[in-house]
Amino acid sequence: MSPVSLLLNLLWILFGGLWMAIAWVVAALIMAVTIVGLPWTWSAITIASYTLLPFGHKVVSRSTLSGREDIGTGPLGMIGNLIWLVLAGWWLALGHLFTAALLAITIIGIPFAWAHLKLARLALWPIGKVVVPA
Repeated sequence: MSPVSLLLNLLWILFGGLWMAIAWVVAALIMAVTIVGLPWTWSAITIASYTLLPFGHKVVSRSTLSGREDIGTGPLGMIGNLIWLVLAGWWLALGHLFTAALLAITIIGIPFAWAHLKLARLALWPIGKVVVPA
């Protein structure tokens, strides 16, 4: 990790990254408890780690990365995303939107607010995405 990414990640943790990463872990635990949510548990943990330290990484579609469709990028992925949206996606997205609104009030918080908006979009529709180094 570059020194700039390290500095940005430390500031990110202070500006909402920690509490939103905890929210993703809570979502993963809730998914693990339910039978229906087990397929989303590991993905939520992966996104929690990305939410904790996002700088130096990016989220891309698996079909773009591999150049072909797979089970998560096709119709089953859409159904999975709809289930995720109902079970956990909407409240995680609201948490990111709330944090973004608070950060957007300050000048220094605007870049972090923008990152929270990107994470809100990911929270709504995460299946078929993968976190890769930037």
